[in-house]
Amino acid sequence: MAAVADSRARLPRTVWALGAVSLLMDASSESIHGLLPLFLTVTLGASAATVGLIDGVGEAVASLTKMLSGTLSDRMGRRKPLVLLGYGLAALSKPLFPLAGSAGVVFAARFADRFGKGIRGAPRDAMIADATPAELRGRAFGLRQALDTVGAIIGPLAAVGLMAAFADDMRLVFWIATIPAAGAALVVWACVREDAPPVRSGDARPPVRLADLRRLPGEFWRVIAIATVFTLARFSEAFLVLKASAVGLPLALAPLVLVAMSVVYAAGSYPAGAWADRAPPRKLLLAGLLCLVAADLTLAAAASVGAAFGGIALWGAHMALSQGLMGKLVADYAPAELRGSSYGVFYLATGIATLAASVTAGLLWDAIGPAATFVAGAVFAALAMLMTWRMPRA
Repeated sequence: MAAVADSRARLPRTVWALGAVSLLMDASSESIHGLLPLFLTVTLGASAATVGLIDGVGEAVASLTKMLSGTLSDRMGRRKPLVLLGYGLAALSKPLFPLAGSAGVVFAARFADRFGKGIRGAPRDAMIADATPAELRGRAFGLRQALDTVGAIIGPLAAVGLMAAFADDMRLVFWIATIPAAGAALVVWACVREDAPPVRSGDARPPVRLADLRRLPGEFWRVIAIATVFTLARFSEAFLVLKASAVGLPLALAPLVLVAMSVVYAAGSYPAGAWADRAPPRKLLLAGLLCLVAADLTLAAAASVGAAFGGIALWGAHMALSQGLMGKLVADYAPAELRGSSYGVFYLATGIATLAASVTAGLLWDAIGPAATFVAGAVFAALAMLMTWRMPRA
């Protein structure tokens, strides 16, 4: 226990500050996200395919932007301005959700919010990698992810309480969610410091060059390939909300879906990060993928709220085991001067896969039914397991 406490104490201030920022922004975003699928389908009359399209396009935009912003942060030699811009834009987009009168406005709001996420994502992760010794990176990414997920618990719980207090007024809940988003941008401005400025890779030039990509090692591209197939199995969590609603969860309690997932995610993220610092990555990835297969099959067969929540808990376990690990693997295999660009490549590949996964999930849901959506996810997760099995043990 003393060793664990010492490891936590040695994590840089930058990691803790960015973790607090993630907590605030996720509290805002997830209080909206926990209700948004039902706001779209019940209030605005949208289809499941529309829900998947909105979420998929949003994540793809975020990922494309991450590639550009990560590379730009390498060129600038600074990361904080982009992190501040990204959180600021996300905060400014939040009022569009309560003002929305159509799915098109929700699409615009989600686009702006995810664009902000894209601007900040890769530079933020690169800041963590820059500031943290290599032997503590798993813990650093695990801690930031754990704090991020605590926000993902607080937000939906607040949404449930507010829905009960204000007679299921989703728009009012969305208005209140703008407050922690503004707080996140303020904390970045006041508290986040660039403790270790990154190495500059040259003067201004096109954001991504083939010469840069050729410098990335084969192990890095193996990680990208596995992450892409993995992501095809990980469509939007909006479908978890829709599944729970379909088997009987009341509208006012819909945010509890994200709470259940996030409790498991938050509890497991730091221990999984510590495990990643001392164990072969293959073991952790296989464990995460096995949890995802189990989650998908459980959700496909679920006919009650209790069974659905069992699958949702397994979904949270797979997130805890895999998400921080992926951030660590990118940092481990990327040259320091191309770290932001490497995160950009990672997010671009997984963002395109997220778009494909979410759109496909929505189409399967509308055409065949919820079970088909989750069975397809299990198939892609099993394929990623086969690819991971061939990874080197060390």
